[in-house]
Amino acid sequence: MHLTVIGTGYVGAVHAACMADIGHDVLGVDIDAERIAALTSGRPPFYEPGLSEMLMKAVDTGRLRFTTSLTEAAWFGDTHFICVGTPQSSASGAADLRHVEAAVDGLAPYLKDDLYERALVVGKSTVPVGTADRLTERLHAAAPHAELAWNPEFLREGCAVRDTLRPERIVVGARSEQAEARLRELYAPLLDAGTPFIGTDPATAELVKLASNSFLATKISFINAMAEICDATGADVLTLAEAMGRDSRIGPRFLAPGLGFGGSCLPKDIRAFTARAEEFGLGDSVAFLRQVDEINTRQRLRTVDLAQRLVGGSFPDRSVAVLGAAFKPHSDDVRDSPALAVADEIRRRGARVRVHDPEAVDNARAAHPALQFALDVAKACEQADLVLHLTEWPQYRELDPAALATVVRTPAIVDARNTLDPAAWRSAGWTLRALGRPRLD
Repeated sequence: MHLTVIGTGYVGAVHAACMADIGHDVLGVDIDAERIAALTSGRPPFYEPGLSEMLMKAVDTGRLRFTTSLTEAAWFGDTHFICVGTPQSSASGAADLRHVEAAVDGLAPYLKDDLYERALVVGKSTVPVGTADRLTERLHAAAPHAELAWNPEFLREGCAVRDTLRPERIVVGARSEQAEARLRELYAPLLDAGTPFIGTDPATAELVKLASNSFLATKISFINAMAEICDATGADVLTLAEAMGRDSRIGPRFLAPGLGFGGSCLPKDIRAFTARAEEFGLGDSVAFLRQVDEINTRQRLRTVDLAQRLVGGSFPDRSVAVLGAAFKPHSDDVRDSPALAVADEIRRRGARVRVHDPEAVDNARAAHPALQFALDVAKACEQADLVLHLTEWPQYRELDPAALATVVRTPAIVDARNTLDPAAWRSAGWTLRALGRPRLD
């Protein structure tokens, strides 16, 4: 099949490369000429394990190419995926749909008469419920016989290639059997491998993504709220989480206590979901999501306060090493990064802060130029009064605490992700603290 992918940011670049990998001819479209040039040479604009190799292979085989021309896109494919971003509005928590609207408005006039009967526009962007209905009206104003469907993405940054090629489900909201059938055909290699296909209406498809992310955010904030209770009572939140997760009705995933969530999805999506519910007069139904957001933000301040206590109650004249800048491992994305929020707040309170990250230093430096950065862990930790473990990269779990103890001024560490081995660090002479965990030294 011939398909186009409009928007070559995170979702679009991954979707384009993966669709080419399963055998389709794909044209990626973006207004950013520099990004198009980089993608054409096989260089993605972000770090994602496995994507660069897949992208280069797809380009070399000719199954994937890129353009800035919507006219070319309209003539190239009969199925057009909208993969542009929906950032949080600067005026409210609602989703900013300008890029989605611009993509549809820009494409529709080029869907010429002889293409009307076969043109299918498919939304993958995360949008408020009801967006597909509004976009259908805009699409039909210029291309009355074109159809719009919704096919939300469920990608986890750092695992997006795997999530696209081996998804847990494919959800399609379409108004006609023909549109659903075309998407079944497009995803046939994945369906043949056993991926469940859920066909529904566009409104339900829109809701699936936001409801799923809201539930996951709630689960994370719930266990972090329990960490606060554990701190007050002397209980151990890791044992609590393990015991809860053994219940098949609850499950262990996303019951990982720590610094909380960040990135471009969960924080933005729960705020957009809340704002949309309030527009329907249903704010009370999702009021708990505001508390979910507040608990998540509070974890960052609780981590800062714990760090401040460990350096004697005051940050001026103290040196703090931060391990991690990306909002999660296997990514260079620093958007709404809990690690950088903590690092910057500690800097604001007067400490000298040096940050290390295996992939995200350049992005972190651009977002927080007042922070200092180091390209290796030892340099970041040199003469540090405190080390903060804030992003759970595998490299940090593999550190030798005895060797690192010879570099720092004071062997003290906050494990804000609860993934280090407390016994190993304490036996090497370190003071180790974590939210929700009892003191053992």
